[in-house]
Amino acid sequence: MNYRHAFHAGNHADVLKHVTLLALCDALTAKPTPLFALDTHAGRGLYALDSASAQRTGEAEGGIGRLMAEAPKHPAIARYLSAVRACRAEHGNASYPGSPWLLGHALREQDRIAACELMPEEATQLEANFAANPRVAAHTRDGYAAMKALLPPRIGTTRFARGLVLIDPPYEAQLEEFDTIIGALRDALVRWPQGTYVVWYPIKRRRSLLPFFRRATTLPAKGVLLAELMVHPDDSPLRMNGSGMLLVNPPWQLDQTLQSALPLLQRAIGEAGAASRTEWLKRPA
Repeated sequence: MNYRHAFHAGNHADVLKHVTLLALCDALTAKPTPLFALDTHAGRGLYALDSASAQRTGEAEGGIGRLMAEAPKHPAIARYLSAVRACRAEHGNASYPGSPWLLGHALREQDRIAACELMPEEATQLEANFAANPRVAAHTRDGYAAMKALLPPRIGTTRFARGLVLIDPPYEAQLEEFDTIIGALRDALVRWPQGTYVVWYPIKRRRSLLPFFRRATTLPAKGVLLAELMVHPDDSPLRMNGSGMLLVNPPWQLDQTLQSALPLLQRAIGEAGAASRTEWLKRPA
């Protein structure tokens, strides 16, 4: 596996992913019962945008950099920017939070987080970054295997009836990754049907995603929602023109939050021809 998220931290895909993740966390924490969160492809959880890796691509400039300059007026976007500022207050002005950090920031004392990373170097850094946070358990293991092992979640005497699973793979297997994702979701929904599952996916050739969407509608879930942000015109197979989030069993009214936030993200960080959409593949009954 050659992917290193340090090259891409804070880019347009992270903006969509992390705005969505925080909105989801806020919706779930509206109820007092404890939550369990599993991050299957966690990376190191914390990044430096002044590192050689980040500077080499400059992707953060068109993502979090541009969004912080524009700062569209929307609660979900303001929530995200506030979290980034909190991360920088703690770790320095060039820092950027990965999803494990954001989960630790957004969830509560009674909640628990498992963050999985298979690459040894990244996993070692992940463990170091969260060594002082007892709510976050870092695992050097395959995230899909962790879904089998850790769901339904139980830690000590606590059974977690509610929570979320974030699946954010590097897609080095490309289209084969979608087969793995659908299989993992189908299995997890049988064992933890009340969980919320969130899948990030890149958008290059849109037609290649259609079989994935069709199979997602057959999952044993109450609802399946798409949220997509295109920052480039949807006509180039050679680059990532945008990305999307597939949300399985999303909480009530999350679709409305994203539907109003995504067009503002599109205008803030997209170029001419950018687009966004929020669409139910399987609407709750």
